[in-house]
Amino acid sequence: MEEQRPSPDALLAQFKQDEARKRQGNLKIFFGSAPGVGKTYAMLEAARQKKSEGVDVIVGIVETHKRKETEQLLDGLEVIQRKGIEYRGSVLYEFDIDQALRRAPALILMDELAHTNAPESRHKKRWQDVFELLEAGMDVYSTLNVQHVESLSDVVTQITGIEIRETLPDLVIERADEIALVDITPDELLQRLKDGKVYMPELADAARGNFFRMGNLLALRELALRTTAGRVDEQMQSYREGKSVKEVWPASERILVSISSNPRSIRLIRAAKRMATGLRAEWIAVNVEAPSKVKPTKADLVKLAGHIRLAETLGAETVTLTAQKASEEILHYARSRNVTKIIIGKPAHPRWKDIIFGSMLDEIVRGSGDIDVYVISGDKGQPIPAPAIKSKKQKLAMRDITLSVTTVAICTAVDQLMYQYVALADIAMVYLLGVVFTATRAGKVPSFLTALFGVLAFDFFFVPPRYSFEIASPGYLVTFAVMFSIALVISRLTSRVKAQADVARQRQQTTASLYNLSRRLVNKQDLDHVCALVINHVTEVLSSRAVVFVPDELGKLEIKAATSDSFALDQKEYVVAKWCFDHEQRAGFSTDTLSGAKAMYLPLVSGAKAVGVLGVLIEPGQEYFDQGQIHILESFANQTAVAIERIMLVNEAQHAMLKVETETMRNTLLSSISHDLRTPLAAITGAASTLLEKDMAFDSNEKHELLLTIYEEAEHLNQIIRNILNMTRIEAGGITVKKQWQFIDEIVGGALNRLSEKIGDKPVEVNFPEDLPMLFFDPLLIEQVMMNLLDNAIKYTPHDTPIELSAAVKETNVVVEVKDRGPGVPPGEEERIFDKFVRSSSKGGGIGLGLTICRAVITAHGGQISAQNRQGGGAVFSFSLPVENQPDTSAQPMGVR
Repeated sequence: MEEQRPSPDALLAQFKQDEARKRQGNLKIFFGSAPGVGKTYAMLEAARQKKSEGVDVIVGIVETHKRKETEQLLDGLEVIQRKGIEYRGSVLYEFDIDQALRRAPALILMDELAHTNAPESRHKKRWQDVFELLEAGMDVYSTLNVQHVESLSDVVTQITGIEIRETLPDLVIERADEIALVDITPDELLQRLKDGKVYMPELADAARGNFFRMGNLLALRELALRTTAGRVDEQMQSYREGKSVKEVWPASERILVSISSNPRSIRLIRAAKRMATGLRAEWIAVNVEAPSKVKPTKADLVKLAGHIRLAETLGAETVTLTAQKASEEILHYARSRNVTKIIIGKPAHPRWKDIIFGSMLDEIVRGSGDIDVYVISGDKGQPIPAPAIKSKKQKLAMRDITLSVTTVAICTAVDQLMYQYVALADIAMVYLLGVVFTATRAGKVPSFLTALFGVLAFDFFFVPPRYSFEIASPGYLVTFAVMFSIALVISRLTSRVKAQADVARQRQQTTASLYNLSRRLVNKQDLDHVCALVINHVTEVLSSRAVVFVPDELGKLEIKAATSDSFALDQKEYVVAKWCFDHEQRAGFSTDTLSGAKAMYLPLVSGAKAVGVLGVLIEPGQEYFDQGQIHILESFANQTAVAIERIMLVNEAQHAMLKVETETMRNTLLSSISHDLRTPLAAITGAASTLLEKDMAFDSNEKHELLLTIYEEAEHLNQIIRNILNMTRIEAGGITVKKQWQFIDEIVGGALNRLSEKIGDKPVEVNFPEDLPMLFFDPLLIEQVMMNLLDNAIKYTPHDTPIELSAAVKETNVVVEVKDRGPGVPPGEEERIFDKFVRSSSKGGGIGLGLTICRAVITAHGGQISAQNRQGGGAVFSFSLPVENQPDTSAQPMGVR
């Protein structure tokens, strides 16, 4: 057997991983089965030992839970002050990661690795803080209980009946450089609980009746031991791969069983399951496809698929390998997986076949080395139910005979031309070439016929005496035998190469189809498009009809996409699909569950839940789904599930973002309204209450001033409410633009008249040319725009500076400008001030909707609005309206300007 070395890619990946880890700190986890086993105590003892060795150690976060023994171990250790975070009226104290990064110790202690940080912290989880510390090159000691491991949380819930809410992903365990198991017996832990060393006395009694029951503690202890052992096994496997260790290290048992379509494989599978259960070991069921063997029939493939399903049902990992020599591939795979025991069936064929063709059993036993080999025999076991497959015997077709005869005839004709110039051995070579040609074009039977006809033609046409089957010399019999044997060997080798090419082509097509599906799914952001793409892909690759179910908002399955000529989905098919979705298992045709269905249904599972179901209907004339097709469908289902989950997460994120924005908008509106409505209401209430005072006498001027205040503030309040209502109507699409032909200067004049009292004695300069064209716009809406812009200028313009109004034709638009000498627009806010609830300053009140309404109105008219600062101080607000073809005014005058 050839020596197996790690591939260059594997070595390069390992080298890159090692280099990256060298730049990071080391993570040591003190791992326990339950609270109170002494993880924090052990971590502090280890830290004090490091400090005595001269290592720079600080305490990032340690929870002593008021245990005196633990608090005493903190003496002499530097502790980082916790950071206070305000949350819902209280202050939560969390780990200050910035202070730790600035301090940069060699070793930092981080208790309770699965802890959830307070809101507004940098990271949601404490393990994320630890990962950032590791990236900064610090070593970290931390503690963790087994119930907080994500993949084990369901198991812990099943054992204890208590849902575990604080978990961390398994990658944290995988990242740990060292796991130190802190273990005590359940009796000791219960005694510690009784003594008040785990919880306060008032909580201890409740804990004993719930989490801290003897059965729970025993199960959690075993779970912690197994998790630790599994992590150590992974580290050992990495070491063996990195050091190219070929020998098996039997630190833990792993069993491999070789299966095939032979019914005796059922007994091997069950024996492997019993052995794995007794040894608490992993086990693998391996099938080796050897192109040199006889091509399996459809019935054989169905039996093999049944055996693989049986092994998977019993908890095995199933693997299909391809190799010329099954024994070498099994041994190589067994060593790569650190298998300690191989189970193989005792051969039932005659001994002479082993002598001629070799014995796989003998080769495995001789090459096994440190691996134990178990040879099991027995009855065939109970057959696995399989679809009835009609046996089709290979028949000799007329086209096979025609191909063979034609090939031999052509070779004979060529040899006739060569006969005078070459030896008989060269003549025979031409017939061998014909055998190769037939083997590449057809199967074994035509190749055999070509070899047979070639020997007969060689004897009849070229061996003396020619044109007869008589042989002048007995030595020609040896020539014929060698020629026939060589022809058969060439035929077999050529057929084998062709079979290998077919297998390689099928695998390449499968790989290409999976790649194309994954590549095309990446860019799809719509659920309908994803489901339609999967349906088309299944139809194209497997020539099968398909359907995709996705749950609606109420959890009921609905058809999201289906083949155009899809099968009719009756209530029975829907029930099968629903069972598949609820139980996250395959069901329907060609499975062991609800096999009477027309189609096979595969769950689309991503993460911790099912997101849909893929149903596939077999084509007429196809009796079953073979194992290769099932694997392809499972791959399609996995990729589809990931794509659907990604879309769901995006939709959820968008919904959450919209919800946050809505809440922010609501809070901003309430805040603005409550402030800006209170100001005019306070003025109105104050003026009115003053007028109602019976003991006070007012002259006419004082009374007029108070009434004027009430009127002006009421108008201010009315404007705020009008802006809010207008903005609501605009966003709801309730405002219809009713355009008319108008002169813009008339609208400006109307706005100035309405605001004349607010303008007072402030100077207003209007510069409108006489030849301005008529414009097509809604006069009421554009007047509202002008009033908002003028009101804005009045608020911010100093008393003795003018407000300038101008208009001009620029290209195909009329541009109107409102200029003031106020404080101007803050730099960088030129676009933002048109957003809702944005104000450049608090002067003059308002809730920041006036400019937003202006932009909505001008945009609805096909124009643009902008703001910018002017030289010498102040701001310029301008908007444009398009100039359209002028109306015909000859028949009816439009008015006098």
